[in-house]
Amino acid sequence: MASTKADPRVATPGETPPADRAGRVETHGIDFIPDSERHGRARDLFAVWAAPNVSYLALVVGGTLILMGLSFWQALAVIVVGNLFSVLTGIVAASGPASGTPSEVITRAIFGIRGNRVNILVTSWFISVCYLALNWAAASYTAFRLVERFGIEATTPVKVVIILAIAAVTLAIGVYGHATIVRLYQPLALVLTLIFVVMAGYVLGNADWGYQPAEALHGIGLWATVAAGVSIVASAPLSYTNSADFARYLPATTSPASVAVWTALGAFVPSVLFTALGALAGTGLDMADPQIALETILPAWFTPIFLLAVIVGTIANNAMTAYSSGLALQSVGLRLRRSRSVLLDGSMGVAMTLYALLVSNFLDTVSNMMQLVVTVMGPVMAVYVADVLWRRNRYDGLELGNETGSSPYWYSGGINWAGTVAVFTGIAAAALCVAAPVYTGPIANAVGGVDLSLPVGLIVSAALYVVLMRSYRTR
Repeated sequence: MASTKADPRVATPGETPPADRAGRVETHGIDFIPDSERHGRARDLFAVWAAPNVSYLALVVGGTLILMGLSFWQALAVIVVGNLFSVLTGIVAASGPASGTPSEVITRAIFGIRGNRVNILVTSWFISVCYLALNWAAASYTAFRLVERFGIEATTPVKVVIILAIAAVTLAIGVYGHATIVRLYQPLALVLTLIFVVMAGYVLGNADWGYQPAEALHGIGLWATVAAGVSIVASAPLSYTNSADFARYLPATTSPASVAVWTALGAFVPSVLFTALGALAGTGLDMADPQIALETILPAWFTPIFLLAVIVGTIANNAMTAYSSGLALQSVGLRLRRSRSVLLDGSMGVAMTLYALLVSNFLDTVSNMMQLVVTVMGPVMAVYVADVLWRRNRYDGLELGNETGSSPYWYSGGINWAGTVAVFTGIAAAALCVAAPVYTGPIANAVGGVDLSLPVGLIVSAALYVVLMRSYRTR
């Protein structure tokens, strides 16, 4: 098998390294980033993660919590607890500067060179493409309403053009890559925040801070709803196992704690604020169709601005997803340049988007997917975090690129059974405890429909991984 181990000579001071500059197509893919090409500051990560989290889906999730029967303060507690899992996103991000490689390569230390290909194919690439389709569907639905406000009927040809246009902008950002994302998302985060702050003023004017549902939840029913809500909210930060992708260009001397903190805050703060805003909106409006509901309280001049902000925010989210999905394709062994792998993923995402827009109840689709994703991504995130802590964030970036049997990450036949067994066991345990409209596990049934998949999946997989890794020499 050929090696993708990076040539150390690219780090020689006398040579001019390939530039990672905004407005230029990034030349690196899954290869090691030498010290001579490292740049940036940890605090830059705040905007990188804030921009995609100032999103319409956050409003949808917040409104959904109220529709599920929670009071505002119960919903707020669920939102805060669910977003605390952003701490795990931050810990994973710290492995980027330490290794100089993306998450999709770092996980070779967890699953082995060959085992990681299967892991990435399922838990990174496939789920990323699903999220591409889901977010594009949301952005397209918003764009349909926007063009209709200007007197253009959203016929099928118009819808196809809109979907392709949104996908094209998204993929262009993903193709240009890391530096463009970092540079673009700083002003973008500010602009989106200002727009949503203006919208918040109108929402607050119609909010009922003391809102209680007509039939208040109690006992098992309340706990079941709270558990389901936490799973829905936590699905976003738990899906960010790719956070090292956007931190790997930072100097190796960057404090891991600062990387973790700025990443976690960038994801946590806007997500809590805007999901809570969605919940507040739900106390005074019927958020079964959030866009229609919000348009009833927004002035005519501001509604198009709000709709455009929703589209732009969703594109920002999806551009990061497209970027990482391209790296995922490379890591499973597809010999394509990163830019081309992004385009390949994008074409598949567009096809899935067209299908998603035919779903009769988009809101239910969002909730069901987010809740079930936790059963897979929870164990994967838990094992990744456990590995970072177990190794004390020490990774050999050059050896992670070595795909031959001489790699210290080859383990047994290219598979680290500790990671593989831990994740599959965690997924199985979570599946027994999940309670979702499309599927309810036997343990969840036994405890009155309370969804325990999140804590069970995290604890089982992380604990089992640490125990099994004791059979291997520390690397």
